[in-house]
Amino acid sequence: MQTSQILMPRQHDLGGGLTVRRLLPSAQRQAVGPFVFFDHFGPVQAQAGDNHDVRPHPHIGLSTVTYLFEGAMMHRDSTGAAQRMEPGQLNWMTAGRGIVHSERTPADLRDQPRVAHGLQLWMALPVEQEECEPAFHHFAAHGLPKVLQDGVQVTVLAGSAFGVTSPVPARSPTMYLDMQLQAGGGLAIPAAYSERALYALDSGCTLDGMDLPQHQMLVLAPGSEPRLQAEGQARVILIGGEPLGHRFIVWNFVSSRQERLLQAREDWIAGRFPAVPGETEFIPYPASKA
Repeated sequence: MQTSQILMPRQHDLGGGLTVRRLLPSAQRQAVGPFVFFDHFGPVQAQAGDNHDVRPHPHIGLSTVTYLFEGAMMHRDSTGAAQRMEPGQLNWMTAGRGIVHSERTPADLRDQPRVAHGLQLWMALPVEQEECEPAFHHFAAHGLPKVLQDGVQVTVLAGSAFGVTSPVPARSPTMYLDMQLQAGGGLAIPAAYSERALYALDSGCTLDGMDLPQHQMLVLAPGSEPRLQAEGQARVILIGGEPLGHRFIVWNFVSSRQERLLQAREDWIAGRFPAVPGETEFIPYPASKA
């Protein structure tokens, strides 16, 4: 098996008892293709009254990609979008020059036990598009193309693979796949882009005969086409694409220019970002990032 790196998850507390596994950025590697941030949250069992809400906060210079396996969340942002999200659905939010959003537990689920499980990734924008118009797109589960490849169900969340193309408006060459394997199933990983990585949501897989450890990310060698094989049922995520170059990342801001991050910080502190309709709370700029 050819791999260039193995990335281990770091535990990161988002508050309210919600802890995520963060794979990107890491000390060893900032990005895989355009992906500069990879968080796996859950599965976590929330009790009635638990508060896992993420209050309004800003972004610049990136697209956020949220994908749920279990649970539900309510997205609101400063473009006026208000969208409930459920398993199998995908939210694609492009911050561009600046957006503010919140992610909250839907009102009908607040007073009952519930499970939260999903992924949130950030993608850097090409330099010439970093200051683009903010936008939000929601994709229903049935709108994301699925293909059965060698007995493996592949959902193409972004980009193209195995003859199908996602409707998600990625702004640079990329590939984002959700691969569900049955016992004995397997497929060769396409060498479509110069940077690719696999993330094992659970155990039970091998890559060219070697274990693919749960909750680890394996960055693949360019041009390699290793075979992913399941010993039992397993779910594996593939991300990839062409690199966009170094990005500066501070708090929720991403940019190719460090001075742009400073301006975003000042704009958030001064209240110059657009508001989210119906929201009165916000997350202050953290003193540790000043």
